[in-house]
Amino acid sequence: MRQITLKDRLRYHFDNLMAKGPLALIIWLFIASAILIAVVSLLVVSLGIGPEDNGTFLGLVWASLMHALDVGTLGGDAGPRSYLLAMLVVTFGGIFIVSILIGILTTGIEGKLEQLRKGRSFVAEQGHTVILGWSSQIFTLISEITAANANQKRSCIVIMAEKDTVEMQDEIRSKIGKTGRTRIVCRTGSPIDMSDLDLTNHQNARSIVVLAPEVDDPDFYVIKVILALTNNAGAAAGSAPKCHIVAVIRDSRNFEVARMISGHRVKLVLAGDMTARIMAQTCRQSGLSVAYTELLDFGGDEIYFKEEPRLTGNTFAETLVAYEDSAVIGIRFKDGRLQLNPSMDTRVGNGDALIVISEDDDTIRLSGLIEYKVESSAIQETAPKPSSAELTLILGWNERAPSIIRELDNYVASNSAVTVVHGNGVDVNAFHSQNGNGSQSLRNQAVSFQAGDQTDRQTLEGLGVHTYDHIIVLSTGEAGSAPNDPQEADARTLITLLHLRDMSDKSGRPLAIVSEMLDIKNRDLAQVTRADDFVVSDNLISLMLSQISENPELSLVFQDLFDPEGSEIYLKPVEEFVQTNTAINFYTVVEAARRRNQVAIGYRLQSEAFEASKSFGVRINPRKSLQTTYAKGDRIIVLAED
Repeated sequence: MRQITLKDRLRYHFDNLMAKGPLALIIWLFIASAILIAVVSLLVVSLGIGPEDNGTFLGLVWASLMHALDVGTLGGDAGPRSYLLAMLVVTFGGIFIVSILIGILTTGIEGKLEQLRKGRSFVAEQGHTVILGWSSQIFTLISEITAANANQKRSCIVIMAEKDTVEMQDEIRSKIGKTGRTRIVCRTGSPIDMSDLDLTNHQNARSIVVLAPEVDDPDFYVIKVILALTNNAGAAAGSAPKCHIVAVIRDSRNFEVARMISGHRVKLVLAGDMTARIMAQTCRQSGLSVAYTELLDFGGDEIYFKEEPRLTGNTFAETLVAYEDSAVIGIRFKDGRLQLNPSMDTRVGNGDALIVISEDDDTIRLSGLIEYKVESSAIQETAPKPSSAELTLILGWNERAPSIIRELDNYVASNSAVTVVHGNGVDVNAFHSQNGNGSQSLRNQAVSFQAGDQTDRQTLEGLGVHTYDHIIVLSTGEAGSAPNDPQEADARTLITLLHLRDMSDKSGRPLAIVSEMLDIKNRDLAQVTRADDFVVSDNLISLMLSQISENPELSLVFQDLFDPEGSEIYLKPVEEFVQTNTAINFYTVVEAARRRNQVAIGYRLQSEAFEASKSFGVRINPRKSLQTTYAKGDRIIVLAED
């Protein structure tokens, strides 16, 4: 056994002293300076070698202190050599101590700056928005919340993620730029760590958004963050956040668990199913994703709730024409229930609120009109064409593909078919085992699989793509695996689309193509392929999160809007509603849709379908009195049950 020596003890105590930080070192330096000055002063007084004009103890203490702090003081000394030697000792001691002090102060300041740089200080904000986690969705989320807060004098977004603060700030600055009156505060930490979470001051936040990280199993992380927020056992009583929480769940299998632990304050967005529904609907209705984007972003028209006492007692049909610049789509009843596109004879009760599409909440104003100049002669009574079997081709495969196929089954007619061209990474047997029987079995369509590379021209030509009613191009990595690099996946999608466009041009037969894009910047780039629509799934989910974070009641609206059992958005041929090549106002279109128990909220002009600057021809909530001439191929955007 080793014997502890005096040297070991001294080194041990010195290490402990150094570990106590700058303040302890400064105190010890002060003590060492005091001891040095006191010893030298006592020695000079006791030996009587001090100068005659400053021979007292206090005078010598002051003189020694000046020598310790200022080296130049030694040059003006006069007296015996022994006194000058004593002052020289004090001066050398002072040089040593002051040098150490300067080093300690410099290190301490640098450490504090480094701590601030790492984002480890408490956020002294109230009424702010907290974003927990980091993914590519965060940039759209910040942009939308910033746009929503544009009319606020003072707003703040606090971001906490396991990422360097400076890196977060640099990425936000480079991809978003100026954020106006909204300040962005970044903090480095783990949202599932209670002490880190408290740095965001989430108890006083207005809303909290939990993002799913870009890992293999993001739902587990989200569930743990929800637990940390709602069951903060280490916090003081009553300190759990009282604001509403919005969280993203990717896998439907984890949805029930998340809902069980989240309580009524947490609004869950099931991203996988939501994206699958949008893809399934959009492949059958070109332009639908643009309509959804127009409704979900803060740059155009959004959904609001408006109590209108002057309309109490009116039927829902009568409210449809009550606003010139806003579109009524449903009713939120006094008891909290809401219904989109209710029966036209439903009356607005006292305390009920209308669900309205408008540019802003202050633009929801009654028009006061009595005469709407409806052109009854232009209204068509043509019955919609009966549904027939549909053939769908899916090029590529990812985790959303099974949900897309199941969602398609809710819309297509019986005897329809889906052909999937996939890489080597698709487990066909697993899909058939999940969908071949039981409650998840497909009722209206059969599914077949064919191995092949979607970017290979020979493979595409052998498919007979012109025989399909709809073509869906999914984002796929190499060999059919899930895409790890969004840019690589989008590049593969672009190659596939270019081949399809060339095949369509050479044959002279158009193809109905809907493609999934991962990066919204590539959407405009892909317009050269002339695909009917591009669904940027993560962007739509981000827009939805921003809307719910600002108004939690919208969660129920979106659930109803995307539920295949309720009323949904459809783009229907204009010929089913009004005459083409005739100038009519939108009041006429609203009346034509009302006669079919549908709500008209906009239209799409086919002549502008490929112009990004004109929102690809989509107009949501147009001014109802404006005259528009529709052509064959144009669509009326309606809210309907089928």
